[in-house]
Amino acid sequence: MQRSQWDIMASILHVAESADSKTHIMYKANLSYRQLERYLGLLLDRDLLKVSAAEDHGRSTELFVATNKGLSFLKAYRALMEIVRGEKALQIV
Repeated sequence: MQRSQWDIMASILHVAESADSKTHIMYKANLSYRQLERYLGLLLDRDLLKVSAAEDHGRSTELFVATNKGLSFLKAYRALMEIVRGEKALQIV
């Protein structure tokens, strides 16, 4: 089954509920690099996701984290999937 744009955005936001790197988001959300770049840009432009910096052993790393608006989107998505698909959306994401 092919995922919709909404499913992909929800997958990314689910991973980014706790801040994570671009690479981890790509693998955990099962995306290609091209898809990742496209959707990160989309989510950042719409203020559903934000970038923060973290220091790890003297190296700066970009971490992506869902904003309050992004968490609201994810909550609404999960509720809608429960209604439409009749199952817990967390299993889908």
